[in-house]
Amino acid sequence: MFEHVFRGGYRYWLLVGSLLALITAGVIAYLVQYNQGLMITGMSRSVAWGLYIAQFTFLVGVAASAVMVVLPHYLHDYHEFGKITILGEFLAIGAVTMCPLFILVDLGQPRRIMNVFLHPTPNSLMFWDTVVVFGYLIINIVISRVMYESERKSVAPPKWIKPLIYLSIPWAVSIHTVTAFLYCGLAGRPFWLTAILAPRFLASAFSAGPAMLIILCLIMRAYTRFDAGEKAIGKLAEIVTYAMVINVFFVLLELFTGLYSDMPHHMHHFEYMYFGLHEGGEVHANLAPWMWTSAVLSVVAVVVLLIPKARRDLRILGPTAGVVVLALWIEKGLGLVVTGQTPDELGHVVVYSPQPLEILITLGVYGIGFLIITVLYKIALSIREVETG
Repeated sequence: MFEHVFRGGYRYWLLVGSLLALITAGVIAYLVQYNQGLMITGMSRSVAWGLYIAQFTFLVGVAASAVMVVLPHYLHDYHEFGKITILGEFLAIGAVTMCPLFILVDLGQPRRIMNVFLHPTPNSLMFWDTVVVFGYLIINIVISRVMYESERKSVAPPKWIKPLIYLSIPWAVSIHTVTAFLYCGLAGRPFWLTAILAPRFLASAFSAGPAMLIILCLIMRAYTRFDAGEKAIGKLAEIVTYAMVINVFFVLLELFTGLYSDMPHHMHHFEYMYFGLHEGGEVHANLAPWMWTSAVLSVVAVVVLLIPKARRDLRILGPTAGVVVLALWIEKGLGLVVTGQTPDELGHVVVYSPQPLEILITLGVYGIGFLIITVLYKIALSIREVETG
């Protein structure tokens, strides 16, 4: 199985080498953080969750999105997804592996993460989030390993795997739902205190994850002999379209509720997000350019995706999928987490900006995740290349 990892052309080894260099830089930066503490980051008492937790939130959604290829393939016998189902599960494994890593680097003392397992507290949402994330990782590893072996031997998968596949569908929904509950369960944070947060998380997840899978399929189509098929890619594009429309609708609902209510503790978060807030004779609007960029990219992506001819053109679909991922990464990877803490409980604006070492550690974690995805995809492609001769 793993012998295929050590075979490949120069493009493959260039990618692996670049990811290893990125991981090395991230590890070195993390050692500095481990020795000096979280003071090297831009976080503070007012903004205690920053870039690390934001990436955790975004990647939980990417991991959960694997259900969008698993559900049609196994529940509705949509055989066009047969080629890419294992790719969706491998993407989920890479994404869900990065999630606990971001939690780990966010802790000042990484040993404290063991308290979740040594002293479990079932009344804590953090405990249940840990259970569903690690449980989802184990489920995807088992399913993908069994399906890989079945494809490699050209035999039907064992019957016992079907119940596990069915279990993975509600489990995928649960990992992002519980993550949303972590936010909207904080009564002192009015920006997150909304019942629509979990559906909004799922809508953005079912947009970003399939969009990322489209990009990976198009890359493999261009540089390998694997072709997911235009019909499968087109169906993924339809899923992204519907989910993205719903996500934009949910964001507009949040804006209407927050602004029309004319309640300061709701309005100030949205004002900070898009226009900035005045305090001490200064306008704090460092997040506004990012959020307007996200808004424009989201609208552009929705308009393009709603045009069937544009959506079916792979030359247009690839960049559009990239726009979707970037727009949602800004929305959840920057806007959601930071805005929920600005202004703080006392109404003060404490500006948060990720610091260089913080960004380098984040890139290092992404390097680990994409290295895992690269290795797993290389293994999966070994079967496809044998099938195509």
